[in-house]
Amino acid sequence: MIDDNSRDATPEILKSFQDIHVIHHERNTHIPGGLLDGMRYAVEQGYEYGIAMDAGLSHNPDEIVLFMRHEHADLVIGARDIKYQVPLFRQLLSATGGFIYNMTLDFPRSVWKRQYFRDITSGYRRYSNRAMRLIISQQIRSKSFDILFETAMYIYRNRMTISEVPITYTFSNSSLNARVVKDCLSMCLKALFIPKK
Repeated sequence: MIDDNSRDATPEILKSFQDIHVIHHERNTHIPGGLLDGMRYAVEQGYEYGIAMDAGLSHNPDEIVLFMRHEHADLVIGARDIKYQVPLFRQLLSATGGFIYNMTLDFPRSVWKRQYFRDITSGYRRYSNRAMRLIISQQIRSKSFDILFETAMYIYRNRMTISEVPITYTFSNSSLNARVVKDCLSMCLKALFIPKK
């Protein structure tokens, strides 16, 4: 569990659990810092898998079992098939982002390949040990939500296996803003010049 310098009651709540390991950040590192620190810990401990999900219960922890049915996959993405209370602007943003990410993932072959991931912008994911080792060995350029694309890009370009499972998503709040959108578009431009292996 990553406590990314929470300013609410999260630290106190986490102290009430005896069977979890909490990594506390002294300053907010945003999604990339939390995700990478979690992966480093999982690899050091020899975990077979790492699960990334929203701790604010936008993602249903009871659905983790769905991800575990895909033992063969290095990355399992939770496709938000059932959605609750998601504003239209957020749905449009996810759809647009998904299209851009899919096109960038394997450009220019992606233009005619037409083999796209349904919900590549989803943050509910399961990574294999070898996928986590690959990611933490890279020079990560992401600043925010663009880490979702960058991690998928490295896994995809290294010919690892990616699959998707249907999940339930409940919108609670959004930290998406113009800066985050700019980060995501910037990452797509950078990806065009990152050598493909």
